Amino acid sequence: MAQKDKPWLFRTYAGHSTAAKSNELYRTNLSKGQTGLSVAFDLPTQTGYDSDHVLARGEVGKVGVPVCHLGDMRALFDRIPLEQMNTSMTINATAPWLLSLYVAVAEEQGADVSRLQGTVQNDIIKEYLSRGTYICPPKPSLRMITDVAAYTAQALPKWNPMNVCSYHLQEAGATPEQELAYALATGIAVLDDLKGKVEPAEFPAMVGRISFFVNAGIRFVTELCKMRAFTELWDEICCDRYGIEDEKYRRFRYGVQVNSLGLTEQQPENNVYRILIEMLAVTLSKNARARAVQLPAWNEALGLPRPWDQQWSLRMQQIMAYETDLLEYGDLFDGNPVVAAKVEELKDGARAELKLLDEMGGAIAAIDYMKGRLVESNAARLNRVEDGETVVVGVNRWQGGEPSPLTAGDGGIMVVDPAVEQDQVSRLNQWRATRDTAAVEAALARLRADAEAGRNIMPASIAAAKAGATTGEWAGVMRQVHGEYRGPTGVSPNPSNRTEGLEPIREAVDAVSTRLGRRMKFVVGKPGLDGHSNGAEQIAFRARDCGIDITYDGIRLTPEQIVAAARDQQAHVVGLSILSGSHLPLVRDVMERMRAAGLGNIPVIVGGIIPDEDAAQLRAMGVARVYTPKDFELNRIMMDLVSLVDPEAQAA
Repeated sequence: MAQKDKPWLFRTYAGHSTAAKSNELYRTNLSKGQTGLSVAFDLPTQTGYDSDHVLARGEVGKVGVPVCHLGDMRALFDRIPLEQMNTSMTINATAPWLLSLYVAVAEEQGADVSRLQGTVQNDIIKEYLSRGTYICPPKPSLRMITDVAAYTAQALPKWNPMNVCSYHLQEAGATPEQELAYALATGIAVLDDLKGKVEPAEFPAMVGRISFFVNAGIRFVTELCKMRAFTELWDEICCDRYGIEDEKYRRFRYGVQVNSLGLTEQQPENNVYRILIEMLAVTLSKNARARAVQLPAWNEALGLPRPWDQQWSLRMQQIMAYETDLLEYGDLFDGNPVVAAKVEELKDGARAELKLLDEMGGAIAAIDYMKGRLVESNAARLNRVEDGETVVVGVNRWQGGEPSPLTAGDGGIMVVDPAVEQDQVSRLNQWRATRDTAAVEAALARLRADAEAGRNIMPASIAAAKAGATTGEWAGVMRQVHGEYRGPTGVSPNPSNRTEGLEPIREAVDAVSTRLGRRMKFVVGKPGLDGHSNGAEQIAFRARDCGIDITYDGIRLTPEQIVAAARDQQAHVVGLSILSGSHLPLVRDVMERMRAAGLGNIPVIVGGIIPDEDAAQLRAMGVARVYTPKDFELNRIMMDLVSLVDPEAQAA
């Protein structure tokens, strides 16, 4: 019998409500056969705010676990021996801080820190392009990435200090060639900066510790070939650009979460098949097989998955690894002419894009360019779905069908108890009241001095973690030293060349603008900390092309700022986009402020992952329209906007 390969790591991306509840979930998942932890942090933790900050309202514990201090981290990993665990933490802007808390807890457990295994994502560049949890400007953020890497070279030799993340690039609309190029350019930017921070003899091993986190979409053959192209291009870059001679240090090591963007709210049971097909793209080819796989749950387009939903996805991985004979064979695609030709085509496209980025000065210098390209690519992708050129089963074809028994009863999702936020804030206040304030202030002063002097911030961050500093305080020091940053929106003021199918809408916009006495004005805002801006960008992009005067200032706005923009811009309609599940408290806040400002007559529309019962509550608050992922026909939404502001329609 052939010698079987070891299976990849089975992960489930998880975390919600509180550290104690997430700990219970982790220990349950490990008992079910999961072999690695993948920690999801809530948005305040990701963006460097404590749970009681004004911007954290409604966001605490929603998309992940809140971690404000050492006590939270201690509770998160209670009775989980970190020395024996392989832990992936999906954290970027606050990666140095969360790793510091992790190290501090491991030391408390008596672990040999040098034996710790795992990954911090620590890829801030893709945050500017697609996910929006950045804090500081790009250059100091890059220095923080390489501070983590240089620290791990000395103290955590088995730890992956960066996980170049192309996952969200695909979610933001990247073509396979763009996904390859932008991710590889990020890796190059980090290695170029890291070269000056480690000894030349240590550098090859550090190249070998850079890992990747990728997306596998539904175009199965293309995705499989993309993974083979990634493997070959990274080997080429490590060899030619950095002179890495040892083959094992040039290996493309990657984990994967298969595509969540393609999961549908309509007929959600079909998502099980999509997830399985997407997993095949990253497991079938031995020479380009993922090191770790985490699968979304079938119902993620509806809301937060329940433990049973996550178990179903875990079982899919286990069946593939243990019931099939996949791991008994060599690579199934070596020598295949179709695969070889597609891989070469993807590599050529990626090389051309990499050359362009290099000429611009690399990934950091090209952030605005890459963001604009992604928004354009995403618009083209949505156009193909809207026009029916790209078929999505149950969405633009075969929409009819039997009702799904999977969503009967409890609605098929888990809902985070709103009381979680106050519970977390109470514990935070208690932590602040009982710690040694002088020790915290001294540790933060050392951190500020090291950051200002350009010294590696990791030792001071670990000392601050042990002293009892909070996430907001650590990030506050970084904001003071390096300043804050507003990333590009990718939505230029100039209309695109697309006119097909838009003429009737443009005529309607012109007509209603004449009746209003000025150009129809649309203010698009993202309240709260949700940085998933694709929907807001595409609505603004299409509205602009339809002749509507738009204001879209990007992510992370307070309700106060959005209402002020509506007043100052004399908006005819306001659009809010929230995908973090925090729509009820944030929209309530906006609606109350609109009325208080005398703007209660301006229609407000809301988009996001919103269950039907929540949509009814939003309408009861006075929201004019609620849109969810099933509302993919942007032209219909544009006509809705026109009818909402048309004085003749209102008079009728």
